Amino acid sequence: MDFIEVNEINGIWSYLKSVDWTDPWLVILLAGHSVVFLATLATRNHGNCQAMLFFALLLLVYFSENINELAAKHWRSFSRQQYFDSRGMFISTVFSIPLLINCLVMVCNWLYLSGTLMVKLKRAQLKRAKSYTIKTEENSKKKQ
Repeated sequence: MDFIEVNEINGIWSYLKSVDWTDPWLVILLAGHSVVFLATLATRNHGNCQAMLFFALLLLVYFSENINELAAKHWRSFSRQQYFDSRGMFISTVFSIPLLINCLVMVCNWLYLSGTLMVKLKRAQLKRAKSYTIKTEENSKKKQ
């Protein structure tokens, strides 16, 4: 394994290239992100389930600083390298950002569903108004 000096990292891509993605815990983390994304897609029509998932993901992001501190203390027990810096760059990049992307997908889905529901509601209102207008015209013709 060739280690990269910190001063050689000049962007996000060089930072991500410096990570050993074959580390077992990173493979599990990526698999976990895949499962969360599939759960996000699977629950897109189940509002309550998706709301609970959304809340859980935001809680994980909220506590990522604490998770980072804990991982920095015990990194030797699960990792080959010490990735957990005091600024939280690594945990933000590989843990929080994918979770926030899932939350963004959920919010976009909710906006789409809300828009679709508003269109259905307006169509129903227009249909009801049209039928009411037709009935009142028929009643006025019968009275004449």
